[in-house]
Amino acid sequence: MEDIFSKIGTTQTLSQKIERRIEEAIIQRKLIPGNKLPSEKDLCASFAVSRTALREALRRLNARGLIEIKKGSGMYVSEICIEDAIKPLNLYYDLKFDSNLIAQMIEMRLLFEPQIARLAARNRTEEDLLVLKQNLIDLEECNPDNTQLEADTINRFHTHITKATGNPMIVVSMEPIFSLLPRMRNFLYANVDGEKEYTLNAQRKIFEAIKAKNDKEAHDEMRALLRRNHEVYGKHFKSLLAKQ
Repeated sequence: MEDIFSKIGTTQTLSQKIERRIEEAIIQRKLIPGNKLPSEKDLCASFAVSRTALREALRRLNARGLIEIKKGSGMYVSEICIEDAIKPLNLYYDLKFDSNLIAQMIEMRLLFEPQIARLAARNRTEEDLLVLKQNLIDLEECNPDNTQLEADTINRFHTHITKATGNPMIVVSMEPIFSLLPRMRNFLYANVDGEKEYTLNAQRKIFEAIKAKNDKEAHDEMRALLRRNHEVYGKHFKSLLAKQ
């Protein structure tokens, strides 16, 4: 691994150069998840840098989830999971949450979710059906005064449809969007009568289409639900949000 930990030299952004060198080695698979990095002493000698610059680089790599520092054991290349990709987007959407983001989110859902439902109908498993069916039961039995739980339950239904596609890239793309839905729905259900009942009926239709592997019907029923959501948000949500 001499090409990875060769001398860098001295610049004003030394710690950033160290960080980038190790990051590139991980991206290029020269360092793979689970690999143990050399000790701080050995890295300082290999890079010909001070311990201060090295520790700053390692701190940033650890904060970004690229390496894991285990006390008493050493430093290891981290296993990268879907959650690591999703967290920054979740934070971004939370910070940018306003009526403009809501409108953009609705447009995105109208474009993608009907196709996601179509793919879920083609690829779903029996386990997927069990989870979706339980979601419907949970929503039906949910205390009508607990709008937050209703919103979370509806969110899980849409989230699991993405998982039923069998495509993890869809999950990564849509989960940050879905993370905002309980926040919107909880607010909406407290102000719009009959929305839970409509949503429950629509989800039943989507479920039956996915269960039957009828991809066209799954697409069309999902699109109908989202069009309804679009109408409700356009009619009620902006004015309600302005009152907060």
